[in-house]
Amino acid sequence: MDELNGRMIACQILITGLIARVANNSSDPLRFLTDFRDEIRAVVKGVSIAGMDNTDRVRLIAQQTVNELFSLMKPPSSD
Repeated sequence: MDELNGRMIACQILITGLIARVANNSSDPLRFLTDFRDEIRAVVKGVSIAGMDNTDRVRLIAQQTVNELFSLMKPPSSD
């Protein structure tokens, strides 16, 4: 289980870095991040989860993970 958690954390770090990289190349990085976050939240709300008794709990955890990932990103500095 620890190995799985470690891999999940590594994936989250990788995804966060990729999103930040694309946002930095955008003309309006903050708007890009906001739009992207909203799209990801919509996907999490609408994705079909099969094979689980309590899909609401899985969906809630996925939404919390998305919120956590985006809360780690700060707006660009004005320098």
